[in-house]
Amino acid sequence: MSKIVKILNETGLHARPASQLVQVANKFASDVSIEFNGNETDAKSILGLMGLGLKKDDEINVIANGHDAAAAVDAIVNLIDQKFGEN
Repeated sequence: MSKIVKILNETGLHARPASQLVQVANKFASDVSIEFNGNETDAKSILGLMGLGLKKDDEINVIANGHDAAAAVDAIVNLIDQKFGEN
C-alpha cells in the first residue's frame, strides 16, 4: 500500500513534525517507509526522516506493508494533509 502526498508546511519536515510522523508510524505494526527522490527511509526513525531534508511542496511516497498498512498510510497522509497542526 502506498500513496503520494505533498509536504504542505512552510518550514518543511523539521524536528517537530518529523517527531509527530514517527509517533503516528509507531502506532502500527506494519513496516512504514517514506520515499523521496529515490531514497527510502523507515518512517519510524526520526534521524532517517530528517536526513531526507524534506521541504515545502516536496512530494513523498508513503509506503506500508503489513496487516494494518492501509490504516498506517491513511493516518500519515492525514497528518501531512493537516500540516502537522501548524498553520
